[in-house]
Amino acid sequence: MTVDLEKPPALPDTGHPRRRAVLAFTGAVVALVVLALASAAIGQVPTSPAEVAGSVAHRIGLDWGPLPAHPAGEVTLWEVRFPRVVLAILVGAALATAGALLQGVFANPLAEPGVIGVSAGAAVGAGTVIVFGGAFVAAWSVAAAAFAAGLITTALVYVLSRANGRTEVVTLVLTGVAINAFAGGLIAFLLFVASPAARDQIVFWQLGSLNGATWDAVTVVAILTAAGVAAAVLVAPRLDLLALGESAARHLGVDVERLRRTVIVIVAVLTTAGVAFTGIILFVGLIVPHVVRMVVGPGHRALVPVSAVTGAVVLLAADVAARSLVDNADLPLGMLTSLIGAPFFFWLLRRTRARAGGWA
Repeated sequence: MTVDLEKPPALPDTGHPRRRAVLAFTGAVVALVVLALASAAIGQVPTSPAEVAGSVAHRIGLDWGPLPAHPAGEVTLWEVRFPRVVLAILVGAALATAGALLQGVFANPLAEPGVIGVSAGAAVGAGTVIVFGGAFVAAWSVAAAAFAAGLITTALVYVLSRANGRTEVVTLVLTGVAINAFAGGLIAFLLFVASPAARDQIVFWQLGSLNGATWDAVTVVAILTAAGVAAAVLVAPRLDLLALGESAARHLGVDVERLRRTVIVIVAVLTTAGVAFTGIILFVGLIVPHVVRMVVGPGHRALVPVSAVTGAVVLLAADVAARSLVDNADLPLGMLTSLIGAPFFFWLLRRTRARAGGWA
């Protein structure tokens, strides 16, 4: 199969893209609220969605709804469940936004954050700290190493892919493939030299989970995600101009090289923020923007915010499934997204082939 990475997508039609975007955004927000209430109500301490809503209302000063009847209900909600819910929302929004940006700047629906080595680099950083950091490794040190390694890997991919002062998309993708392969070798080495306990921790981290969510982690991810999504919204109009082709975009005043560099930095920040505290979660950045594009069209002014909210919905739904499919078990979140995302990716490949490499 041949995929033309340089072929630009069609610009959004002039029918009713704004109406579709508003409906999609509103529907995603409603689904997010419902899922958040349902997710916070799931657990060994019995809590109803009404009690969850009542607890939130009382915290913000509204005398509405019942408080949790269980003696440990309030503590469980605010110290265990709410951090997990909010972290799922933030990580899903970050990964989906990163995927929307990459697919726009690469002009290809098969692009996703892992293509530039962010996730693989983060895994190497986390694995290195787990193996060589001693028997008791703090969660913050693993997250910090994953974040730093993800950024460094992205910078390395960008530097190695530059030639004659320009960054060709095909070269960037192939460099990312090579870096991913090298990072895979490093992870294999770390697994080989690791103790059994460290090996289990590396494997668990790679599977992805929201089990260790805390308000401190939420604060860090929230700041980075908010900054990344805001930056993505700001560059969205230039991505629409880039859809006309590089030459046309340059004539319209777009510095294509600077735009690519900016997008790569934003994607690196969003993706590393997303995986640093949760481990690797695959396919959210691939599936969500593609599905949203089929609904609202390829215009990035609508695609970016709708993808962010939809990504939050998808990851929160996956976390609800991870906690409820098996009694008294917390399934790896990355495993579920891979089991769902891989068949979708196969379908996407076939669809792309049927369209002769065109944009979905």
